[in-house]
Order: sequence, then structure tokens, then C-alpha cells
Amino acid sequence: MTAPEGRGIAESWGSSRTESGGSTSTFRILHVSTGNVCRSPITERLTRHALSDRLGDPLTGGLIVESAGTWGHEGAPMEANAEIVLADFGADATGFVGRELLDEHVIRADLVLTATRDHRAQVISMGHSAGLRTFTLKEFTRLVRAIDTATLPDPREGVVERARALVRAAAALRGWLLAPSPDADEVYDPYGAPITFFRSIGDEINQALDPVVTALTGVPARH
Repeated sequence: MTAPEGRGIAESWGSSRTESGGSTSTFRILHVSTGNVCRSPITERLTRHALSDRLGDPLTGGLIVESAGTWGHEGAPMEANAEIVLADFGADATGFVGRELLDEHVIRADLVLTATRDHRAQVISMGHSAGLRTFTLKEFTRLVRAIDTATLPDPREGVVERARALVRAAAALRGWLLAPSPDADEVYDPYGAPITFFRSIGDEINQALDPVVTALTGVPARH
């Protein structure tokens, strides 16, 4: 299936593949929430914005960022308040189209980051050997903070290989670095909430993404 507008780049599926189904020349990040109109669109577009800030053009480095929902509103625009949050960060909401999470999205993803533990469980229950590459966003952030990035491949020699190594390192740490509380890995749903709550969720997501994007690219944020 061709990716909807604004979802990445066309690529040749005849090229060599990884075990997850992704291309060896690209690294595909999939953000998952429930409706794919609030949390995962915010996370997708903030990730793209942060990568562009670090790399100039993330597609040049082979990074593709997408999102979907476990009960995705297929073809729907993102919530208006989500667009406002993205504008607050200078991120682009243009061209976003909601979609329901399908097997092929999980198969093609090299890293799946979910809003909640329930979403993570749903992705893993779909199979496709997704367990070792599926985390909640905040869980992945916690694990990434514990990784010595000096042990990862030099990003100047390829961000894709560095990203793959980061996921392997995070998966190896998962059983050793547990959440401090049951709710520590959750990003709560702002659907139907006022803009103030959307903005607080946007801040949570942005703070969680910062160390992840820094570890992926080897480039800190410009403040």
C-alpha cells in the first residue's frame, strides 16, 4: 500500500530487508495512539521537526516517521488543538491524514513508540516479532537515558545503523530498568480536553522526544 500524503518517501521494496521488514537503507519510526488524531500526530510531527532541526533533512539520513491508531480515524484530520500545539513548537501539521493501525505498519517499522502500555500490548499482540522494537515513548526515553551513546555507531557514518543499535541496546536494558511507578510510562489522552491540557501533553511528548532524537542523531537540540 502506498503511504498516504505526508507519510514519508516512496522506496523500492525490492531492496534488502531487515528482520522487522524494514529496508536496510532506511529506519522507520511508527508512533501509535488510539485515534491517531491527538497524541500520535503530535508525536509524529514533533519527531520530524526535531530531526529536521538536527539533520536538516531527516530523509537524507534515511529516517522515516509515521503514525497510526489502534482505533484510528481513517482519513481524519488531526484535532484542531493538536495543530495548535504543533504550531507552538514551530512544527508543521500540513497534510496529516489519520489512519488505522494495520499489520503492514508494524511489519515495516524498525521502532514502534506508543502512547501507553495498552497500546504497546496491542502492537505486540499483532505478532510480527514486534516485542523487541516496541516501547512506550516514555519507556524508551528512560532506557535511552541509561545508554552510553559512545558505544553506538558514529552518526557521521550512518544514522540508520546508529538507530538500529540504539533499539537493540534499549531492548537489552528493558528488564533491568523498570518504571518507577505504573503510570510513569503513560501519555494520557487529551481528546476532548481544553487547549491547556493539550499543551501540557505536548510538553510531555516534547520532553520525552528530546533525548531520543539526540541519541538517534548524535546532535543535541539547539536552545
